[in-house]
Amino acid sequence: MGQKINPLGFRLGTTQNHHSFWFAQPKNFSVGLQEDEKIRNCIKNYVQENKRISPGFEGIARIEIQKRIDLIQVIIYIGFPNLLMEGRTRGIEELQMNVQKEFHSVNRRLNIAITRIEKPYRHPNILAEYMSSQLRNRVSFRKAMKRAIELTEQTDTKGMQIKIAGRIDGKEIARVEWIREGRVPLQTIRAKIDHCSYTIRTIHGILGLKIWIFGNEE
Repeated sequence: MGQKINPLGFRLGTTQNHHSFWFAQPKNFSVGLQEDEKIRNCIKNYVQENKRISPGFEGIARIEIQKRIDLIQVIIYIGFPNLLMEGRTRGIEELQMNVQKEFHSVNRRLNIAITRIEKPYRHPNILAEYMSSQLRNRVSFRKAMKRAIELTEQTDTKGMQIKIAGRIDGKEIARVEWIREGRVPLQTIRAKIDHCSYTIRTIHGILGLKIWIFGNEE
């Protein structure tokens, strides 16, 4: 029997860290979790509405949330600087106001910071958004997977794996296709593996996309 586990949760405390840093009593934990989800969805929706390139491409690698008694610190890691508020001085202030309205917190201030990452295609979320835009534009899934591997190889990674499931290319029967390049040691805890699951909505139905990227070994 195959016992599957999320590669990120499997490595927490060794090569992976949490994307949310806060403490709550058990009865208030679900409220804090929903608050995090609202913040992330609000930021992604704002970027979708204000971006300047093709739909479905946000360029956000991850969003970290740190909560204190009187402050919520949000750090957005983006891959492309022109995706978020290029040429707009009040862009971050607008984003803060939108997020503040979403969860109505009176006692805590909200502070949003933006950090640019050097190699965007080394992060599976950005790569998944790229593949999603390709598949929506009717590009062949094999061509999209090979192009994604080429982009990742330019960032000095040791290996990657891509899996697509669903009605690929509009076929009536759903199937699973996957490709691997290099090493992807999923059972080695000291191996730093970045993983993401992404949902692609096409005119033929929903496709499921999973990406594993093996960066280095500690």
